Amino acid sequence: MFLPSRVELEFSGSSAPSTWCTSHRSQTNFSVLRLPVETRLEVMDDKPKPGTLSENSEVLFSFGVIADIQYADLEDGYNFQGNRRRYYRHSLLHLRGAIEHWNTEGRPPRCVLQLGDIIDGYNAQYKVSEKSLELVMNTFQMLKVPVHHTWGNHEFYNFSRNYLTNSKLNTKFLEDQIVHDPKTVPSEDYYAYHFVPFPQFRFILLDAYDLSVLGVDQSSPKYQQCLKILREHNPNSELNSPQGLSEPQFVQFNGGFSQDQLNWLNEVLTFSDTNQEKVVIVSHLPIYPEASDSVCLAWNYRDALAVIWSHKCVVCFFAGHTHDGGYSEDPFGVHHINLEGVIETAPDSQAFGTVYVYPDKMVLKGRGRVPDRIMNYKREIQL
Repeated sequence: MFLPSRVELEFSGSSAPSTWCTSHRSQTNFSVLRLPVETRLEVMDDKPKPGTLSENSEVLFSFGVIADIQYADLEDGYNFQGNRRRYYRHSLLHLRGAIEHWNTEGRPPRCVLQLGDIIDGYNAQYKVSEKSLELVMNTFQMLKVPVHHTWGNHEFYNFSRNYLTNSKLNTKFLEDQIVHDPKTVPSEDYYAYHFVPFPQFRFILLDAYDLSVLGVDQSSPKYQQCLKILREHNPNSELNSPQGLSEPQFVQFNGGFSQDQLNWLNEVLTFSDTNQEKVVIVSHLPIYPEASDSVCLAWNYRDALAVIWSHKCVVCFFAGHTHDGGYSEDPFGVHHINLEGVIETAPDSQAFGTVYVYPDKMVLKGRGRVPDRIMNYKREIQL
């Protein structure tokens, strides 16, 4: 897989957590070795604390974020381990509350990022997938700004990739084209695109299930290729189990990024570097071990990190999937935010946020379970 030579990585000491994609932070030990001088980042000890933003700070624009709605017309239940309550029916009310908030903000967000798992896999079991999706999408129609949909594992529990490509969950029509740069045009083989909500800010939506056994015809070469990758790393008879794995992210409910998609991402980031843009990346699966339970990471998260770390333009990476959320700033100054899931949010709380973008930072104002974050843009040492 693509690995820029200027970045050398080492990941070690991983073990399978006792619960899958829930409350524990990753136990993976992470270090970056032998970084060239030109890539070292200044340690910033002057970060403002929440609530201390200067009144003179200028908000350029804002955008909304929400993750793991997982609606189903079912009574409350529990996760696969039986230790996490899930509010299937109430998740739709949480979504309506978030939309009402965004619609009534004095300065509406430019867009909303929906980070995947919009309806729960139980809908397929009861053969109501299309009905449930229509109900949630009709709710999103109340939103007065564009919404960009990411695909997660629950999308593929309910639908094939071909179905999703032809559904309202495909928001590639909102993408922007970079004129005279064909390498920045994504392939139709994966669901990814980029767009510019505000001058000098580019958002990139990635397909974390580009490599996956979910939603793919089992007779296809791609399915066989992905199944081979999965079995090489996971000898368990139950492929959703991380039990005993040295790399617990290799489970069936996760996926990864193909080499073609990583090459495309590299081209877009090269363009953004050249044009001094700031970049926000969106994916259902997280890619940074210190911000996520290790079992929730993308299969080849190292490869995605290597591409991102070979560029200067990336500000933050938003993901869902973990339900309990997570945050960490990596050694290259990229902020990794895993948003708390709506599905495990009690009726008396909430789980969404609005990100306010400033010339020198992004500020996440969370609601309910989602905490506030201040994400300063990275600065490099001038030697």
